Amino acid sequence: MTIKKEVFVDLQEKYEKVIKLVEEDSKLDPETEPYLSKYSARQILIGMKANIENLRRNQSTETMCELKLTAMLGAVYLYLGMVSIDTEELSTGEKHLEKCKEVIEQYEMEPELILVAMNMYNQFGILWSQREPEKSKIYLNKAQELYLHYKEKSTPPIDISDLFKVNLETSDTAVSQKNFEKVYTFTLYYLAQIYGVMKDALKSSIYCHITLQRQLEMTDYDPIDWALNAATLSQFFMEQNGFKQARHHLAASSFILEKYEKELNEMTERNEAYDALIETFKHRSADVARCWTKYGICLLSKSKERLLHHTEELHEKCTLSCDLSKLKLTSDSTISTDDLSHLDFEGIDVSSHENQIADKFILTIDDARKVFRNAHQWSVKAQQYYALDTLASDYIEIVLDQTQLYLNLLFFEENPDNQAKLHKRRIDLLENILNRVNSKYYLQYCRKVWFELARTYADILDIKSEKLRNTKERPTPQALTKVNNLVEKAIFHYSNFINSFKDSVTGDFPSKLQEDAEKAFLQAYFHVAALYGRFVTLDKEMQLKNTEASLKNYNFVTSYCDRNDEAKNLISMEYGICKEMTTLLPVKILKIKGS
Repeated sequence: MTIKKEVFVDLQEKYEKVIKLVEEDSKLDPETEPYLSKYSARQILIGMKANIENLRRNQSTETMCELKLTAMLGAVYLYLGMVSIDTEELSTGEKHLEKCKEVIEQYEMEPELILVAMNMYNQFGILWSQREPEKSKIYLNKAQELYLHYKEKSTPPIDISDLFKVNLETSDTAVSQKNFEKVYTFTLYYLAQIYGVMKDALKSSIYCHITLQRQLEMTDYDPIDWALNAATLSQFFMEQNGFKQARHHLAASSFILEKYEKELNEMTERNEAYDALIETFKHRSADVARCWTKYGICLLSKSKERLLHHTEELHEKCTLSCDLSKLKLTSDSTISTDDLSHLDFEGIDVSSHENQIADKFILTIDDARKVFRNAHQWSVKAQQYYALDTLASDYIEIVLDQTQLYLNLLFFEENPDNQAKLHKRRIDLLENILNRVNSKYYLQYCRKVWFELARTYADILDIKSEKLRNTKERPTPQALTKVNNLVEKAIFHYSNFINSFKDSVTGDFPSKLQEDAEKAFLQAYFHVAALYGRFVTLDKEMQLKNTEASLKNYNFVTSYCDRNDEAKNLISMEYGICKEMTTLLPVKILKIKGS
């Protein structure tokens, strides 16, 4: 007996109601009942399940209709599983997905079932992603396998929404094909996440890239999200020394943002929705600008490390490459050279953005300045959105990035006077922060600034002291005063950093500092102890006072480390020097007193 048309019409209406509840209404649910719409969808799905099961049980139908009912029932179980997972009922979700698998397993490669099957395996992947990543990967690989096998067939897949239509012949094959590809894109995206969880970061990055490439090809992406994801991926590539790939992904990110900006400018209706789009665009453009800044910092920093590690015979001994496609892979690697050779985007020309900055390791001051200027310009652009009076934390972080740019540029500058000038620019940036923010509310940032300032003044002190040592003339009083001023300022900022750890009530230091601050705290004390020994004075009383202050700080470090053994490992070199100085300085103090 043939199933009446009204039965399918009723199921179609219910299916459309479910989709509306899940995809649209759920976004408007009140905070007090966040799953209201999805619970409603579940009730409808339960009714649909009963109806379809009854049809399968009681109707003697032709094979084609039976396959349609099987696909519909599988789809209902799929959505029941998805709703349960979304409402954090994982065990119930798993049962529904297992039931879906039981219903459709024999027919997975049929046009009516292929999208249900791929979606089901994707959901299994999501379900197991946090509990058993390896099991999640098995399910996602199954979805990938289904896709690749079905691609070999000439029969177009049938979309899940079309299963609930009275007549399958009215299906839009273009839509179903697009959704087929879209589901596979999700599979690749989930695989990227799983490989990340499994600590296979490079393979995860490859899948991320493929996902982005597919979104471009299908023109199925949100420009802001796509640009952010490409820029984020670039940060991983640059940390792996893949500056060619990092620059390309950043350039693609900027390309997509520029394209989107033109679309925004062409909009004629200017309302609150438009203003929100502009705000989001400015915000995320600033984030991409910050990624460009980080790229410049990383390129200069890695170039510096490379030169330091290969001071002689650089070209003969240094095998470090800035192109991931030339990476030497181990025998147990989960990726291939071919994977690494296809990390660029097809279909877009981003050369104009790429040509603005190098993607090769830096060797000369001229090349370093070009990288510096480009990265600095991006940081200034980011500050146009992240202003101090509105988003202070981000503003301070951008300034700290700017100081890192100067610090890395310093390495390539051989002229001591120019080095000192670059240090002074860092000082101006850092002191500007201290003058404009309240250390009570931004203590963590101020600590970073105090430490950086102290270190910068100490670096200038090294430059000036070296200059005095190399001169044949007797130092002028002004030159000696300048040295002492630099010592005082370095001690002043280190002391501010140190004292910020005192208890606000008792004024005492804790017996043990938090692990993330302990090393810097002890190093600051060590540097203060050493700085007291760098004052230049002929006054015996001042010499005595400075030496005693130096000994006091060395003693503090050794006492702290003796009370906390693990701290010795944090500053093993400094601790050894402190132990030695606590033996030598008492002798020096006695000599000064005797004289």
